[in-house]
Amino acid sequence: MASVNKVILVGNCGRDPEIRYLPSGQAVANVSIATTSRRKDRTSGEMVEETQWHRVTFFERLAEIVGEYVKKGSPIYIEGRLTYRKYTDKDGIEKNATDIVASEMQLLGARQGMGGPGGGDEEGGGGGGGAGYQRRAPAPAAARPPAQAPAQRPAPAASKPSSGFDDMDDDIPF
Repeated sequence: MASVNKVILVGNCGRDPEIRYLPSGQAVANVSIATTSRRKDRTSGEMVEETQWHRVTFFERLAEIVGEYVKKGSPIYIEGRLTYRKYTDKDGIEKNATDIVASEMQLLGARQGMGGPGGGDEEGGGGGGGAGYQRRAPAPAAARPPAQAPAQRPAPAASKPSSGFDDMDDDIPF
């Protein structure tokens, strides 16, 4: 039987990334991502917000990209896998920790400090899988203006993130 260990998070970065380098020279970045859900309380009928904090670790080129572009408060999309570990704290007490090792990352929201016009719905670039290129995060369908929505086009496969070139109308024969 096949098994799956996949996590997808969309949230806000809780602090600036911590970047360090292993003795091998490999970059490692750690961030905390906050996700918030809303639900209606059964007894009072009021809306209640619950915030969960997630520790996320990035490696290699993806860690360098995170260190350069991600800041506290940045909206971010993460794909990765759960890992569990035990450690002993400074008081000698053994503790358990749950981390997410990221394999994909996309910045969401407006670009800042890029020298272009600010604001709007332009989305920032992110890197993924150790590659040194930037990708645009797909905007939710409800957030797209109707004029930009492609007419009667099949949806891209849900298992593969958008490369940002899905809406190109070139006549490339391959």
